[in-house]
Amino acid sequence: MQTVSSKDKRSWSLNDVITLAIIAIFFGVIYEVWGFAYNAIAATPLKIYANDMTLGVWIMAGPMAGVLLKKAGATTIGEILAAVVEMLLFSQWGFSNVIYGLVQGVSSEAGFALTGYKNWDKFGLFMSTVSTTVLMFIWDWFQSGYNTFSFGLLITLFIIRFISIGFFAGVLVYWIQKLVDQSGIRH
Repeated sequence: MQTVSSKDKRSWSLNDVITLAIIAIFFGVIYEVWGFAYNAIAATPLKIYANDMTLGVWIMAGPMAGVLLKKAGATTIGEILAAVVEMLLFSQWGFSNVIYGLVQGVSSEAGFALTGYKNWDKFGLFMSTVSTTVLMFIWDWFQSGYNTFSFGLLITLFIIRFISIGFFAGVLVYWIQKLVDQSGIRH
């Protein structure tokens, strides 16, 4: 295992910036395409669940940047940049993508911050899943009118959201991280 001094952990290398750009472009394109999945669900009687069912994919860039770069701020920056790419691809949500990218990035970053930026593995991703689920639910309480929903629906939406974020931005990001680590391209 490669050791890194604390100074090296804080400074950003050209390789880090390139990795961040690749993550942003890759996930920005995925985010734009994922809008079709959201629209397909929203066109059915499951419309009320569409946001919570699909949210996990829209959270992936942040945790991916965090676990690959292992730097404070990488999660937030990765999510914002992916949202910018999505917006530039003429997303149906326009500039609100960037606002959501900021809120999603900060929400995801909070989980890694709770570990003191010391755990970028399963526990860090779990904490990121929890912080994102809770903080984005609070955001949607005010921003998306969740405050008008019944208690039973709120619990259902919260559980669906946790599962979506946990699978896509937790489990799937962990698997991708392991594949990247095994490939040796980040050494």
